[in-house]
Amino acid sequence: MIRRAAPLLLACMPLLLGGCGLRPLYAGGESGPVRTMLSGVTVEPIPGQSGWLVSTALQDRLRAEGTPRYRLQVALDDEIIGLGVRRDDAVTRERRSLRARYQLIDATSGETVLDDTAGSDVGIDVVSSEYATIAAEQSALERLSAIVADQIVARLALFARQPDAPVEQ
Repeated sequence: MIRRAAPLLLACMPLLLGGCGLRPLYAGGESGPVRTMLSGVTVEPIPGQSGWLVSTALQDRLRAEGTPRYRLQVALDDEIIGLGVRRDDAVTRERRSLRARYQLIDATSGETVLDDTAGSDVGIDVVSSEYATIAAEQSALERLSAIVADQIVARLALFARQPDAPVEQ
């Protein structure tokens, strides 16, 4: 019975998915409204090493071209907290947090059209080698920078997808 119903179910699947209301975020590809809006965003310089990493990740994802329609201002909070403590007061575990508050500003009017936050945490084992711990902290910062940049770009894409978003086509 199940074997006979499987082909029928597979044939009806596209019809069922069409009615669910889902729309592709990047519909239209390179000329779609989301890609057009994202390519019009320029990232303002962000101070510090974490700022350089996030800024570079954002620029790679946004691929700005032409005259910028928006400016993206990002303020970062990078923090390392010791969590696990042994009897001799040595830290054995750390948590690195990277939080970003970002604002999307219309370049012509100076109006803030989006104000939001993004962030992520990662755990780090503190080992007896100081070099290994520093390398782990650096690696964690690189991963966090990519995660935060992905969150920001995803939020900007959702903003561009809104019907009332000021997107130039």
